[in-house]
Amino acid sequence: MKHYKAEIIAVGTELLLGQISNTNAQWISGKLAAIGINIYNHVVVGDNMERVESAFSQAQTRSDIIIVTGGLGPTEDDMTREAFHRISNLDVIEHEPSMEKIERFFAKRQVEMTPNNRRQARIFNGAQVLDNKVGMAPGMIVVHENKTWIFLPGVPREMKQLVSNDVLPYLIKLTGNEEIIKSVVLKFIGIGESSLEHELRDLIHAQTNPTIAPLAQQDGVVIRLTAKERTADKVNVLLEDMKQQILQRVGDYFYGTDDETIEQQVIKLLKEQRQSLAAAESLTGGMFTSKLISVDGASEVCPGGIVSYDEKVKQNVLGVSEKTIQTEGTVSEACALEMAMNVRKQLNATIGISFTGVAGPEETEGNPTGTVYMAICTGNQQQVNKYLFQGDRNAIRRRTVLKGLENILKTLKS
Repeated sequence: MKHYKAEIIAVGTELLLGQISNTNAQWISGKLAAIGINIYNHVVVGDNMERVESAFSQAQTRSDIIIVTGGLGPTEDDMTREAFHRISNLDVIEHEPSMEKIERFFAKRQVEMTPNNRRQARIFNGAQVLDNKVGMAPGMIVVHENKTWIFLPGVPREMKQLVSNDVLPYLIKLTGNEEIIKSVVLKFIGIGESSLEHELRDLIHAQTNPTIAPLAQQDGVVIRLTAKERTADKVNVLLEDMKQQILQRVGDYFYGTDDETIEQQVIKLLKEQRQSLAAAESLTGGMFTSKLISVDGASEVCPGGIVSYDEKVKQNVLGVSEKTIQTEGTVSEACALEMAMNVRKQLNATIGISFTGVAGPEETEGNPTGTVYMAICTGNQQQVNKYLFQGDRNAIRRRTVLKGLENILKTLKS
């Protein structure tokens, strides 16, 4: 069986300027990996004819399958067709069914069609035309000098429809790859990447199918398991067996799979245990509560929170004693504990959590930037932890919220 090399070229200056993210390449890569096609290169090129032509020429020499997104629109900076014409000398013609579709679109809306919209109906002579059911510019598949070129619109929903309906079936037939490749992501928190890898070192060294890939991410550490087999049932068995082997060793740190978030897991456990959670937030300014209420159904277990940034708010609204503030300070174990206890009582929750600290850039009350006190108060238990987080102001606040979710998760699991 031939081994196919594939690459994705995204055309658009807006990608280089950071105005939008290249999510198309990420999505397409995942879909192709699932049918056994490896992506060797991601290329982003701006709306410049010479540069697009150069990118296309290089792709023609090194890849068997080239997927191009973007540059099929009606304006002068949409130059994908022109650049490919330069390297292939294939004739560009007007595709009559696509032109009729574009004309119907404008007629239905009683809007005059400008002449440049005819550009969207242009295709390469001999191309397999892909019907864009959610937009106007059609996709195309062109075989040039034994290389397969696939041209897709840059609009994500248009691209996804064409890939799902036309491109994937075409590539499965082209490559003859009938194996099913599936990945599952296991998510962990409270353990570092190196420690996780150490705990699983023998499994990682012996990996064949499934493969095991530990990866550090902003919200913890993940392990990506990837398996391939002839049937979906066999793939699922391989993945589940390896997942259970991993969880036997590091299951205490596990909180979800794939798109599951730690805040979803917290809300789920709160509901199962018929508990509720209220937060008193100083340096986090409501970020923790915002994370919780982003989850559907959070109102059942999250009555609210109190943002007590100023010491007067801590004292007059939240009920922290004047003595504590005067003798211990607002950035202290005592203040954090009173904040957690009082928010729990005021909002009638079973669990209270608090955050007070120094996000920077200047130190506060002699505490360096990154100092954070975090307290959790339940009906019969109180705990206060002190942390020193690194990074800029927003990084410290983000890490504080993540640590808060981790600590609540541990509390609910204990």
